[in-house]
Amino acid sequence: MTKTAFYYALLLALCQASVSSAWVTVANTNANLSYNKQAQSFVTTLYAQDRRHFVTSSLSIIGSCALTGTPLPSHAATSPQQQKDKDNIVKGYNRLQYLLDNWVDKTTVCKIGQETTFGDKCERTPVVVMEYLGFKSTSDPLFKADTAMLRLKDLVPSDREVDFYDAVDAFAQNAEEASSMAFVSSWGEANPGGGKDRVALFIERAKNNVIASRDALKTIIDILDLKA
Repeated sequence: MTKTAFYYALLLALCQASVSSAWVTVANTNANLSYNKQAQSFVTTLYAQDRRHFVTSSLSIIGSCALTGTPLPSHAATSPQQQKDKDNIVKGYNRLQYLLDNWVDKTTVCKIGQETTFGDKCERTPVVVMEYLGFKSTSDPLFKADTAMLRLKDLVPSDREVDFYDAVDAFAQNAEEASSMAFVSSWGEANPGGGKDRVALFIERAKNNVIASRDALKTIIDILDLKA
């Protein structure tokens, strides 16, 4: 294999590889190059040894990638799992917005033919919050949402990485706190010293956490350039 052919095989492999791919295989060689600093170091060495061949081959391959629509590693195609994660994040965001827009209605439960602790047929409860935040069903869009978000980390622009991880942390923390408030509220009237005022307090705290969770999702959506 000539130098030019070897460079061509290497660069074409890099051109066609996804950033999330663990390995890059160079055609007609016995070496598997890890697509990380090892590969970068290897390419740098080739460049230092023969700049003219390397640059010529690089420009040729990059041009071919642009003409054929083959994505470069920094703009790798989204995998099916990543697309599903993207869709779920957007669905989850829209569901939280819907919950907030209809907060009183969604956090009010009316029991037909049965009175509540204080003789009312309707009572306020934020228990539904757990459902909207993905704590009730594995099929919910936000089920283990923080894990799904981290699967998209390779798609985050380098200058937004800090914002991305801060948003993931903010979502996870506020979603957990909202769920906890919702659970505690279910015993708000029954506990000693409890009452509607205590339930109302839990509802307000849960709402604040839901707002923060929604805002964190919106930040992630903006960073990933998704359409909500």
